[in-house]
Amino acid sequence: MKKIFFSIYAKLIYSIFFILIIQLIGSFFTKNSLEWYRYLIKPPFTPPDYIFGPIWTILYLMIGISFWKIWINNTNNKKSAYIFFFLQIFFNVSWTFCFFYLQNPLLGLLDIILLDIFIIFTIIHFMKISIFSAIMLIPYAFWTLYATYLNLSFWIIN
Repeated sequence: MKKIFFSIYAKLIYSIFFILIIQLIGSFFTKNSLEWYRYLIKPPFTPPDYIFGPIWTILYLMIGISFWKIWINNTNNKKSAYIFFFLQIFFNVSWTFCFFYLQNPLLGLLDIILLDIFIIFTIIHFMKISIFSAIMLIPYAFWTLYATYLNLSFWIIN
């Protein structure tokens, strides 16, 4: 019993740690391009810069918890859920690389559209395993769709 308890919560720590590492990688690509971003013409409804950090931190924690609930679930058919989860994580990180590091809103737009698609597929596949996990990803999906609007607008007006 003690071993199972430790294993479950160790996986929670690993899941959150993994996601926070992903956030750290994304922030590495972002921090060197903040000056470039400040000079872009901002589309309507662009939030202030100080909003992004806390929102993404909360979303990443929710993503980590969502993944953890899938990981500890005893269901055997998790392969497609894992594939879509890691694809959306890849496109999440690559978006910061494309948009901020390369300073390329068009490439960022192409990336974030794929990210949107893979988040939706992840939610669908997570729903088959854990409704809780799927629900935990819904704010992330909405925020990313909002980011898609911003990215498209940056590309059009800049």
